[in-house]
Amino acid sequence: MGLLLLILSLIMLEGWLNYTSYIFQVLPLTNFSEPLNFAIAPIIYLFMLSQLGDKRTKWDGFHFVPFALWLGYCVFFFIQADVFKYNDNLAVMNLNVPAAKTSIPYAGDPLGLRNYVNLATIVHIIIYNIILARRLLLAVGKKGETIFNTQDKNLRSIRNSFNHFLIITIILVFVKANYESDVGDYLIFLYMCFMIFLTSYQIMNSSSYYLQTSSFLEGPVLKYKKSSLANEDKVIILEAISNQMKNEKYFLRSTASLSGLAKSINESSHHVSQVINEKLGLSFFELLATYRVEEAKSILNTEMGKKLTIEEVAERVGYNSKSAFNTAFKKITSHTPSSYRNL
Repeated sequence: MGLLLLILSLIMLEGWLNYTSYIFQVLPLTNFSEPLNFAIAPIIYLFMLSQLGDKRTKWDGFHFVPFALWLGYCVFFFIQADVFKYNDNLAVMNLNVPAAKTSIPYAGDPLGLRNYVNLATIVHIIIYNIILARRLLLAVGKKGETIFNTQDKNLRSIRNSFNHFLIITIILVFVKANYESDVGDYLIFLYMCFMIFLTSYQIMNSSSYYLQTSSFLEGPVLKYKKSSLANEDKVIILEAISNQMKNEKYFLRSTASLSGLAKSINESSHHVSQVINEKLGLSFFELLATYRVEEAKSILNTEMGKKLTIEEVAERVGYNSKSAFNTAFKKITSHTPSSYRNL
């Protein structure tokens, strides 16, 4: 999700440069975000698969082959003289300004493919829409529900994300069919801004950070100062959390979340977060990482653990990403999983 928001922001940045004509002040940045068109769909696809609980595979990187190929092809354009980039911006924005003349031969599109980039982008995104729709229908079908009427909160969230993706596709097709070049892209940017706003709102609405008030003069006020949760209740909740982690091994689930843990002990997410923060001095994700790393250490110390790959160990303790596992392991133990195994 972070990568998606970054990519959308970079694409909108280039759009802003084009619409304000500031791009003429930074001509080397012309079309810098164009290859990212082929990264949006794969990132959304992988994000949704992770939300559905699918494991990462070594083949995931192949989804970014079109992005890599187009990035390589764009190098021919990127290395052209600024005069060609100047003329390209005039054409893209349909500006009624005479093109700059030059005697230098143009070699920025040796195969004549750049005229088809919009069509290729649309086809690429539609293909992923079809694949995602099929995967989502299979997930809903396994629960005996329909895509329009599912009681599964996670599936509803994924369905809504897919709907946003579908709407962007429809707007993209509409814009490219009715506007020349990139003139109508502002409609796409408007919806992207709306998506980023919704995401930011959801993050702020669910974050406990915004429950605290602080002053740079007086220092932070206790986050849960107004909480009515009695200490006896905190002890009970802490025991329930400990039971879920130690006995039920909740942390091994790749979809483990604060809301999921709270649901498993019939408490509110806010109270569970408060108890973890106050009684253990940790955030939920720090607590999760602590248990997962301890479990990983136990595995790595066995004969079987010495034969497993780091990716397999990461999956066994609940991580979908080797890099996330390595980061957490090193932060807690000061060793990478590989170096720890060799101690």
